Amino acid sequence: MLVIRSSEWNTPLLDLLAAEAGRDGSGQESYLDRLLDLLLIDVLRTWFDRDGNAPSWWHAEHDDVVGPRATAHLQQSGAPVTVANLAAAVGSSRAVFARRFTDLVGEPPIAFLTGWRLALAADLLRDRRMTIAAVARQVGYSTPFALSSAFKRTYGVSPNAHRANADHVAGDVESSAL
Repeated sequence: MLVIRSSEWNTPLLDLLAAEAGRDGSGQESYLDRLLDLLLIDVLRTWFDRDGNAPSWWHAEHDDVVGPRATAHLQQSGAPVTVANLAAAVGSSRAVFARRFTDLVGEPPIAFLTGWRLALAADLLRDRRMTIAAVARQVGYSTPFALSSAFKRTYGVSPNAHRANADHVAGDVESSAL
């Protein structure tokens, strides 16, 4: 839980949200969804910019070596990701990049990337319209089997079991809301 007092937070988003919530027009739901997304991002930025509140990866993004260029390379779909490729993308040696990344983020680059991809996969699996193969491709795994192996090793269940459990939890939430 985090608290940001109005005196510590200067954003026009609250006024926009209040104004739009009072309207009834076409596109309102989409508009409100985007505003709430922006509001969440702004809250997190404000909170993380305070000393001691941000996770280590937040500050690493501002580092000359580990920062934006490495992040951009990580997000390129289909690009093979190795420590050597990441280091080359930012003009660094493999050893320097790996050490700096680990010091700033708290874990080695490939371990961080694997965790990030699997967390993204876990979210995407909630959408039943996406096949396991489509999720695997979107998060950078070459086959559904490769995703399934990594997912089970990390989460202790297969992607299908995770999906079924997410459906069960969503059903419980919907039932309790009635």
